[in-house]
Amino acid sequence: MGRYTGPSCRQCRREGMKLMLKGTRCYMAKCPIETGRPAPGMHGQRRSRKQSDYGVQLREKQRLRRQYGLQEAQFHLFFERASQRSGVTGEQLLQALEARLDNVVYRLGFAASRKAARQFVLHNHIRVNGGKANVPSMQVAPGAVIEVSEKKKSRELAARNLETNATREVPSWMTLDVKNYRGEYIRVPTRDEIAPIVNEQLIVELYSK
Repeated sequence: MGRYTGPSCRQCRREGMKLMLKGTRCYMAKCPIETGRPAPGMHGQRRSRKQSDYGVQLREKQRLRRQYGLQEAQFHLFFERASQRSGVTGEQLLQALEARLDNVVYRLGFAASRKAARQFVLHNHIRVNGGKANVPSMQVAPGAVIEVSEKKKSRELAARNLETNATREVPSWMTLDVKNYRGEYIRVPTRDEIAPIVNEQLIVELYSK
């Protein structure tokens, strides 16, 4: 199955919540979640039936997967790796997703959305610890320095996004030097610091069947 290329808002409508897939446009009044548009499809306006346990677990998984923009195989690989680490599997999964390079670039404000951050990384606009980094799924280690390439186009794009995202708060586990287009991934965030977007335990239960 290839990457989803349809309307981003359709995914938000399907999950019934904002997944922040379109950056600042998600804060506009015309956001379909704000206007109360129903779920997509011919049965979207019908009253939803009581979901089975499997259905609830599936929705939690789809919600998290779509928020970080991963295909099913990619997401399952992250889960498998998280399950092999010591600690709570659900928390390990969220921490691994937060440590993805494209997510770190998005969190620092160098891109308006995770999708845009992925393109920003792929087009060689980002460097990690002074070296080339063009793999969006790269795991950023604590202490890593993420900076925008010194190329004129890279800096112009970053400057535009930083200005647009000026009101968006940088997470406490990162630091941002706007003047030098540089940020640092200080440490691994705790579960409480990661926005409570899903009940990750339901995802663990789904994959454990």
